Amino acid sequence: MANLDMPPMAIMICILLAYAVLGMFMDAIGMLILTLPVVFPAVMALGCDPIWFGIIVVEMAEIRLITPPIGLNFYVVNGVRPDIPLSDVFKGIGPFFVADVATVGVLLAFPDIVLWLPRTMG
Repeated sequence: MANLDMPPMAIMICILLAYAVLGMFMDAIGMLILTLPVVFPAVMALGCDPIWFGIIVVEMAEIRLITPPIGLNFYVVNGVRPDIPLSDVFKGIGPFFVADVATVGVLLAFPDIVLWLPRTMG
């Protein structure tokens, strides 16, 4: 991946899209265990900070927990409040999904937001 003739940010976006697709079929832990041994060295070869990449990947895993078809958080809410129909729980996800996608976009555009605190500590 590091040798592709693409800008590093385009490769990162492709990786995040792959995580979005994988999240449709797998839970977060399985997805990370399966992909990180391959993706992490490639991302490091692109010159990305490992802390930044870790935050981005965790945010993508969280997005997958609130989006169908797996959306484990939906079923937790439905288990806690069975009086609320699952369709209403799915409808309520819109603002949270938009906020999480915007967060990933901001963190991709401005990696220093993630790296500010670690840099002040070291």
